[in-house]
Amino acid sequence: MELLVSLLLGAGGGNLAGYLLKGKSLGTLWNSVVGILGGGIGAFVLGLLNVGTGGAEWLWTVVSSLIGGGALLWVVSLFKK
Repeated sequence: MELLVSLLLGAGGGNLAGYLLKGKSLGTLWNSVVGILGGGIGAFVLGLLNVGTGGAEWLWTVVSSLIGGGALLWVVSLFKK
């Protein structure tokens, strides 16, 4: 269940980053795809670092997914040109 939430929030993070970084947007579909991948990666990295093992684990899932989705969109957009 946590993985599904991470992926969905990653899609949101990718689209939010695409909205905020107008020149970096890949379109809604690709922003979502890249965001989903970034959300999964972000959640995985925080799991490896053992971050968010307290009572606010859901908060770390949200933060890592949004940041991971946005960051991966930014990296992919650098290679878009």
